[in-house]
Amino acid sequence: MGVNLSSMRRLRKRLPLSRQVPRLPPSRVSSMASASAPKCNSHTSENEPVKSTSQDGVNCDLNETVPRLPGETLITDKEVIYICPFNGPIKGRVYITNYRLYLRSLETDSTLIFDVPLGVISRIEKMGGATSRGENSYGLDITCKDMRNLRFALKQEGHSRRDMFEILTRYAFPLAHSLPLFAFLNEEKFNVDGWMVYNPVEEYRRQGLPNHQWRITFINKCYELCETYPALLVVPYRASDDDLRRVAAFRSRNRIPVLSWIHPENKMVIVRCSQPLVGMSGKRNKDDEKYLDVIRETNRQLSKLTIYDARPSVNAVANKATGGGYESDDAYHNAELFFLDIHNIHVMRESLKKVKDIVYPNVEESHWLSSLESTHWLEHIKLVLTGAIQVADKVSSGKSSVLVHCSDGWDRTAQLTSLAMLMLDSFYRSIEGFEILVQKEWISFGHKFASRIGHGDKNHADADRSPIFLQFVDCVWQMSKQFPTAFEFNERFLITILDHLYSCRFGTFLLNCESAREKQKVTERTVSLWSLINSNKEKFKNPFYTKEINRVLYPVASMRHLELWVNYYIRWNPRIKQQQPNAVEQRYMELLALRDDYIKRLEELQLANSSKVSSASTSPSSPSQMMPHVQTHF
Repeated sequence: MGVNLSSMRRLRKRLPLSRQVPRLPPSRVSSMASASAPKCNSHTSENEPVKSTSQDGVNCDLNETVPRLPGETLITDKEVIYICPFNGPIKGRVYITNYRLYLRSLETDSTLIFDVPLGVISRIEKMGGATSRGENSYGLDITCKDMRNLRFALKQEGHSRRDMFEILTRYAFPLAHSLPLFAFLNEEKFNVDGWMVYNPVEEYRRQGLPNHQWRITFINKCYELCETYPALLVVPYRASDDDLRRVAAFRSRNRIPVLSWIHPENKMVIVRCSQPLVGMSGKRNKDDEKYLDVIRETNRQLSKLTIYDARPSVNAVANKATGGGYESDDAYHNAELFFLDIHNIHVMRESLKKVKDIVYPNVEESHWLSSLESTHWLEHIKLVLTGAIQVADKVSSGKSSVLVHCSDGWDRTAQLTSLAMLMLDSFYRSIEGFEILVQKEWISFGHKFASRIGHGDKNHADADRSPIFLQFVDCVWQMSKQFPTAFEFNERFLITILDHLYSCRFGTFLLNCESAREKQKVTERTVSLWSLINSNKEKFKNPFYTKEINRVLYPVASMRHLELWVNYYIRWNPRIKQQQPNAVEQRYMELLALRDDYIKRLEELQLANSSKVSSASTSPSSPSQMMPHVQTHF
């Protein structure tokens, strides 16, 4: 294939990737998730010698280095027996800081066994008692939020277990002990400020808002209208602030219908809110009914407004008993309602527990498919994706605008709106666009991260905990598998987000809503996860990405096309590994490096011959004329 300089430059512009072939495979996310000795980023962590007196009475002056972030301090270290479910008991030394639990083997070459942020821990239990007999029967059993368990055997004498239990409990659950989360102690510095990624005014302006039909209101600037909504909202131009207050009185938690996204051409919109407060008596609110009609008429829509209620219909009916409900046909004449049958947070929590049971520590090969089916996890993923596809298709087709809600509008609603926006708007498929999508639809609009994840809270049985955001990211991964060139980010990007969802290293996912973050001054006192990612974007880029404008993605939400995300859920099992590194991706990166090398050579030849070209009028004027038959290996 003949390649001239101009075509090579166009190719480089289309694929602006590093010439270096990455050594780390996508599934090995960060030092916190590594099974080998971590390599610390020079601007994010420090390698400092640890000097301490261990709690088991042994004076230690360690020559080994333990990675520590700025602001991270060593609390204790102790000799333990790690009960590895794959390789049996391993003698090692565990180091506990105010951020992580770090285990180094003492048996071989002092290799790292694991490095676990304390925020990942959901439960710490004592195993065995003072009278326990049998090898390694006395110690601690630690349950983690990222699909794994850790077991340590300790000496029975000298209160060895008690000291470690108390220290771990104190620093893994700091809020229960009046201590700050590590994010507020973290002193990392990055060359990019991730808190600057999302500016609501700029994001709405990118969508062409405000316009003649939609306006930006600051009625919630002090969070007086709705405590869990952001300060800035987009509402119909014809609706006054007084109208909004009356509507808020009829919506659960005052979460009124507000705009999330507008189609750039047909002007159909995605609107989100919470359930109406209909109750058992079937209350009506003329202001709410009129408001939904105003939304329908903003783009001169003749058809009915489509309302997607994320809940199963039986659940929506049951919610009437607690004062909630749904929009009935007799009250909302110009709207049609569809239920999407997505189950509640409790069902999702139990489903994930079943997934954990089948993936860690052992994977039962002979009954794998039936075991996976019994978890219903992929079934739930399918229903969420199916609902989002319906929302996206309705808006993209120009048939009608869409209103989405569940009960309170911060769990299933966020899943549906954000996934539909990801399908409709190619901007959100870039690294920065996806960060903005998460900031907007999840963080600003009040998904209860603190309650759903349980940051720093020892109450592991809390009924509010649920993997709603994990489900969303899983759906994104399913889409990226079906459209491998559509997303700028890679699998490593998604896993990094999930790991730091739990880690408490960054302020991004802390607390339940924007007003709470304002009170705690999170953006001033903590570092954003996007600072870490955007300071080193090359690690998180998909080499196959092809930027496309206005392409709508419709994934196939069929059980035949969905699969368990092995590189996330089963990554801790050394016996079940995808080929690493990915051979196709590796070869592609090599070809990109080769491409850049050819471009460099052509540019050098152009410079070397520039004087000859200028002095001889008959000389070729460009490398493409001088070398019309340059061949490449691809």
